[in-house]
Amino acid sequence: MATTTFWHSLWRTKPVDQIVSEGGDGEGGGLKRSMGLLALTFFSVGATLGTGIFVVMGEATPLAGPAVVLAFLLSAVTALFSALSYAELAGTIPVSGSSYSYTYATMGELVAWVCGWCLLLEYGVSVSAVAVGWGQYLNDFLDKAFGFTIPDAFSQAPDKGGIVNLTAVFIVMAMTFLLLRGASESAKVNTFMVFFKLALLIFFCAVAFTGFESGNLKPFMPLGMAGVSAAASQVFFSYIGFDAASTAGEEAKNPKRDLPLAIIISLAIVTIMYVLVALASVGAMPWQELNGDTEASLSAILTDVTGQTWPALLLSAGAVIAITSVVLTVLYGQTRILFAMSRDGLIPKIFQKVNPKTSAPTANTLIVGCAVAFLAALVPLDQLTEATSIGTLFAFALVNIGVMVLRRTKPDLPRSFKTPLYPLTPILGVFFCLYVMKGLRGVTWLVFIAWTVVGLAFYFGYSRRNSRLLRQDKELT
Repeated sequence: MATTTFWHSLWRTKPVDQIVSEGGDGEGGGLKRSMGLLALTFFSVGATLGTGIFVVMGEATPLAGPAVVLAFLLSAVTALFSALSYAELAGTIPVSGSSYSYTYATMGELVAWVCGWCLLLEYGVSVSAVAVGWGQYLNDFLDKAFGFTIPDAFSQAPDKGGIVNLTAVFIVMAMTFLLLRGASESAKVNTFMVFFKLALLIFFCAVAFTGFESGNLKPFMPLGMAGVSAAASQVFFSYIGFDAASTAGEEAKNPKRDLPLAIIISLAIVTIMYVLVALASVGAMPWQELNGDTEASLSAILTDVTGQTWPALLLSAGAVIAITSVVLTVLYGQTRILFAMSRDGLIPKIFQKVNPKTSAPTANTLIVGCAVAFLAALVPLDQLTEATSIGTLFAFALVNIGVMVLRRTKPDLPRSFKTPLYPLTPILGVFFCLYVMKGLRGVTWLVFIAWTVVGLAFYFGYSRRNSRLLRQDKELT
């Protein structure tokens, strides 16, 4: 009987009604519903549209040539399958836990824990890496604007010749203290930053298209479809972040309507901007010259077309602001996922304590901010950042499976949005996630497996014994 109970507890799902009814039920108060559709959409855009356009395109263009434009479209279609599944579950289960909560409702506690543990890798390590990149872009801006840079000792990690990366620590802690003021204040700042970077990228396209030469697009696919596929695998990771709105389920004013819309609209905005920037770039500059440092290449395009340096300076400033919004929104998502896991008893209660004045999980935010700042300041992140991709894809695959499970187990559950072409869409979502995961390096799989083993040890050592759902089961028996 004990064995049966143990096995049952691992796969026991949490009822959707219970998950939704507990929404905002944190120690010291609940989260405040303060975000409308615009704020939610821009949270996802802010988390997605940043390092991708300034870094990934320079790595992908040499693989595909001018057809890098197709690579962005192919990656968008791949992301769309998972985005539609996220939209359905976000409208059905509008809580803070994102794919962790969706998995808890469909596949049980153990799978939900593994999913949540992967999200910690995705959000925590990725924002540390982004913070490191922010310091590099800040130095580029300072060099162009004022002719000086922050010394490597304080702007690089020890593995890159620095002592401590203070620029990375600064941006992480600055965004941490902004989050402590509450989700509403953070959303306002993020909305401003997203408007700025969208306007800047539109400005870039408008200028670059004046220097457009159709000859730069010939041959359009010099490396064949294989090159486009290789570039698409590289580019896919610049779409990660569209799910950020789903972590704000308990702070949305009208979550059942706005969460699905925010996820789909944000993916559409990001795709349009990526395709326009890519097309303008390969049209204005021979694709062989667009490699390595994308931001430098985009700056060169502006300088060549206008004959002036100020547009390039403006672009550098835009890169700094673009990456700032990524740090803010990803930190936010991390704290809300931890909030949901803490409420379920799977991690310590301190992560669900909410400040009654700001409606922000104060201790949670400070712990996450300090941990991320430590990683960004001292730890080599080259291999770990790639590991964030595999964690993300694993979570995406689970969400697609979750849609199919919930359709079968709860067919009559009210859904504000339904994934079209069901079940083809979620099946394709799982397939594409597994396909991209298959192409990742062996060392990435080793890091992922090691991280999962550590997570399982924590689950069986702490989380299962403190599970709120397990306590409820024992009370009923």
